[in-house]
Amino acid sequence: MRNVKGGTTMIADRPSNGLIPGRAKFGALLHSESNIFSPRHHASHIDDDNGYSHRHSSSSAMSPRSSVSVSPYAMSPWNNQSSSPYTKSPWITSSPIIFNPFDEDDDENFPRNGLIGSMVREEGHVYSLAVSGDLLYTGSDSKNIRVWKNMKEFSGFKCNSGLVKAIVISGQRIFTGHQDGKIRVWKVSPKNPSVHKRVGSLPSFKDFLRSSVNPKNYVEVRRRRNVLRIRHYDAVSCMSLNEEQGILYSGSWDKTLKVWRIATSKCLESITAHDDAVNSVVSGFDSLVFTGSADGTVKVWRRELQGETTRHFLVQTLLKQENAVTALAVNLESAVVYCGSSDGLVNYWEREKHLSHGGVLRGHKLAVLCLAAAGNLVFSGSADKNICVWRREPSGAHACLSVLTGHTGPVKCLAVEEDHHRRDDDNNDNRGSVKVGGGDPSWVVYSGSLDKSVKVWRVSEHVPELRQMRAWEQQYGSSGYASPNGSVVSGRSSVRSAGDRSLNRRHYQN
Repeated sequence: MRNVKGGTTMIADRPSNGLIPGRAKFGALLHSESNIFSPRHHASHIDDDNGYSHRHSSSSAMSPRSSVSVSPYAMSPWNNQSSSPYTKSPWITSSPIIFNPFDEDDDENFPRNGLIGSMVREEGHVYSLAVSGDLLYTGSDSKNIRVWKNMKEFSGFKCNSGLVKAIVISGQRIFTGHQDGKIRVWKVSPKNPSVHKRVGSLPSFKDFLRSSVNPKNYVEVRRRRNVLRIRHYDAVSCMSLNEEQGILYSGSWDKTLKVWRIATSKCLESITAHDDAVNSVVSGFDSLVFTGSADGTVKVWRRELQGETTRHFLVQTLLKQENAVTALAVNLESAVVYCGSSDGLVNYWEREKHLSHGGVLRGHKLAVLCLAAAGNLVFSGSADKNICVWRREPSGAHACLSVLTGHTGPVKCLAVEEDHHRRDDDNNDNRGSVKVGGGDPSWVVYSGSLDKSVKVWRVSEHVPELRQMRAWEQQYGSSGYASPNGSVVSGRSSVRSAGDRSLNRRHYQN
């Protein structure tokens, strides 16, 4: 699909032969940003400090000291005030994809997609998000974990060291993965929900001491360097929770996948999962766990009973390519696995077809840095600063509903929750009346960016898809859109406000 105004092109491919279609080299796609992406590094992992600069595979087994002390921000092009060809790209302008084509009277039948608000705190790039009830947790390179409520700062807590790269919430406990290779555990005070206290780490100090006295518990990671098997020795890049089994999975730049029992804080398994940094891990359906790596592979692991314990075994490699795998997401309802990579593509696989390749979603110019799935929707955030919203149709094909624009830096993390407020409003409005749009699934999407902001969006599954929007625009002109009742209304941007436009490149500075 082509934006008649010169904007984005959205394509969702479903290969008839079940194979992954050919694609251009990563460097060729991103020639206009040669300072950020180099063709020589397109196979290196992308989930490092600035979110999209690369490391060679040979350097992924580095010490915690080297991964913490050396900051790539000094070399980041985002700190450069000079002009770039990228600033002239239509990808960073407000796109009519997100305009609301209907007037307020039609809101009941056609809900809006757009920005609710923004939260900005000038203290660091946002790397991680997690939602629990009405609280939003954000992690940044300032070593702070901020807690937000109703889009206002509610509380916060700080660790001694380590950029916060991942946040997972289980009940009253919060797990944070850090650049220094540690997983810290926090607990909410029962007396004061705004107070969070650190209650331990993974592994626990007792297990660490107990394991350290046995030489068999050490593994060699490089010449003349041995480390404990139960502890990550490089950045913890990702975590995923299996609440039903009480298990936490953690992936690291040290190439390992570790399995933790939440109740006891014990490391049940340490698996050398990939040949390069593990960038993403997600607990899926049918006791499966999916991992994505800078080595360009997506692997499937199955948890199986072995004697009195359980072990994870490699059962399938879904993808093997030159480009780094940067993000994974699983839609548990439809049993679909999504994979984002450094070439800007999103591949997906379907369980009903025995995890065969379902197709490719093409919506980004630069690397996909994060994915999230909810209902029939999947969201992809990218280094091109945009968020694509895709809807899975009953046939299994995907349609691009909208592109959410407004961030002035790469979108690094996403979190989604059901829009309870709209659902409650719909229930109240539908008492004694029937609406065409009643029961429409609506979601609140949180996006964290390297522009140091978190934006909150409202997204509906019943918004007309991009193809319809473009057809109406061509038929009735660029100044207005046609609603289904035949009337023409002027387009209104539901995404950018004056405050959003005021964000500029100074927000990238350290």
